[in-house]
Parts: sequence; structure tokens; C-alpha cells
Amino acid sequence: MSKIEEPLQAGLRGKPRTDPSPQRRAAPAGPGEIVGYFGYGSLVNRVTLRTDIVAAIPARLNGWRRTWRPRPLMEADTMAETALAGDVVPSLLTAHRAEKASIDGVLIIDLAVNLPVIDTREFRYHRRDITFAELSFDAERAERETGLRLGSGTRLHVYEARVEHPEAGGPSPILRSYLDAVMQGFLREFGEEGVHRFVAETEAFHLPIHEDRDRPLYPRAVSLTASETELFDLALGRRGSGPER
Repeated sequence: MSKIEEPLQAGLRGKPRTDPSPQRRAAPAGPGEIVGYFGYGSLVNRVTLRTDIVAAIPARLNGWRRTWRPRPLMEADTMAETALAGDVVPSLLTAHRAEKASIDGVLIIDLAVNLPVIDTREFRYHRRDITFAELSFDAERAERETGLRLGSGTRLHVYEARVEHPEAGGPSPILRSYLDAVMQGFLREFGEEGVHRFVAETEAFHLPIHEDRDRPLYPRAVSLTASETELFDLALGRRGSGPER
């Protein structure tokens, strides 16, 4: 686990993964033993997942908008822990409620016992409750992959960056190694159009990019093919400030 992004917490009872494979199916679970959370950034890339999830279903979250924002300074932080290298304090990718907005992502069905592990990974975020009414996804596929009919008894969440803490000062660039992982996830789940849509539907994409692809600072960095690199660079060539509020 990264000291920067995933601080150690005593007493965690979830099941972190050491296997780097994209997905390893968990044992069958009953409705009360599972939880759903909507991933809209690095969680879209199954290679970055660190728990034995039950399923990951492409989905769209309605009434939310995705944006980049400066990293919040937490009480336990020092600048040495916040800055990754060379005083680089990268932006976070987050989402917030926004009427009439929608974003792509994946509905991850996980074992409820793993939720503390996800909370630790997303410690700079609040875990917010959402409902099935806010999601658009293939319910039949979800039932096939989970063996369960998801309903009102399933807890659903999304992670929203904390705003109650002061923001890190100075430049707050987008980390290329993180962005590569995110965009690779969108390519695999939604195809090339999904990559372009990710850029178009994300606010604050005018921020500079810190080029660390050759020496990744992101702890769950991925490898890209030549075609992926070309596509991602093309999509970023169209970036701007993001959708209108």
C-alpha cells in the first residue's frame, strides 16, 4: 500500500489483494453480504482493484459531475507525505452532485467486509450514499455476474473528495501515470468513444499534466500499448475547461 495514498490503519478487517490480475471472482454472497460503489476514476480500471470483487458492471451515474481539484491537506499529512516527488502535489479526480449531469463509470459489487479497505484507499474522500434510481446499467448482466437480483437492500456508494480541509498550495497538476490508468479503464469498458467522453465530461481539464510516465509516481501505474498512448494523447489534445456548469 502506498504511504501517500493508502495510510496504514490498525484493525482493518477487509481483504486487500496481492494478486495484480484484473479481477478475481469472490465466493458467492447473499444480498446482505455485498455492497456496491460507483467508480468513475482509477476504480474503472480493474487492474487497479485491490479486493476480490464480485463483479464490475459498466454504468452511468446521473445527477453527478466529475472534476479535477487540488488535493486536500489532511490533519495527519505533512508536505513530505502529500508531495509525491519534487514537490509535486497532484490533483484529485472527484465527482459532485450536479443537476442534469451524468458520468460514465463502473458499478462495482464487492463483499461488504472489503469496504474498509476501499475507504482506506479513498481516505481523502467522503463515502456518499446513492440509490439505484441514480444509476443506469444492464441489470440482467449484473444478475448474471453476481448471481443476485440487486435491489433496495443493497447499499450503494460513491466517493466525493473532502472539501472541509485546506487545499495544498502551489501548482496542482494532473499526474500522467494516474491519468493513464484512468483512461485505460475507460477504453476497456467503453471503447474509444468512452475515452473521448471521459475527457469531455470532466471539468478542470485545463490543469497542466505532470509527465511521469517513464518513472510513475502513481502506486498502481499501468503499462500502455502504442495504440493506447496514441489514443490518449489524441483525446487530451481536445481537452478544455470541461462541461458548462
